[in-house]
Amino acid sequence: QVQLVESGGGLVQAGDSLGLSCAASGRSLSRYFMAWFRQAPGKEREFVVRISPSGGSTAYADSVKGRFTISRDNAKNTVYLRMNSVKPEDTGVYYCASGASIGSIMTSSYYYWGQGTQVTVSS
Repeated sequence: QVQLVESGGGLVQAGDSLGLSCAASGRSLSRYFMAWFRQAPGKEREFVVRISPSGGSTAYADSVKGRFTISRDNAKNTVYLRMNSVKPEDTGVYYCASGASIGSIMTSSYYYWGQGTQVTVSS
């Protein structure tokens, strides 16, 4: 059984930096695309960024492009999200996802999900 566990969320001020991690267990996810999604209160879950199995290809939502960086370590079965210059609109629960065989921005493409970690950005 695959488990994804996110960590690193918290309360930060606008302009600060924050790093999230997502560690997978149960099986190697090195063959799958991995992604981060987020969900703000009262809103639908939205795509943030995804990374290819090799880590050589990434795609970002326009809202985070230039500020967030995704990376992965297949040896550790872990994906990371570095968030710089955070804004209040980055507030939400951040979810790690995997299991996609294509580079999709759709939640339905991902089989495995973490429980999420809260990120709150104060102005």
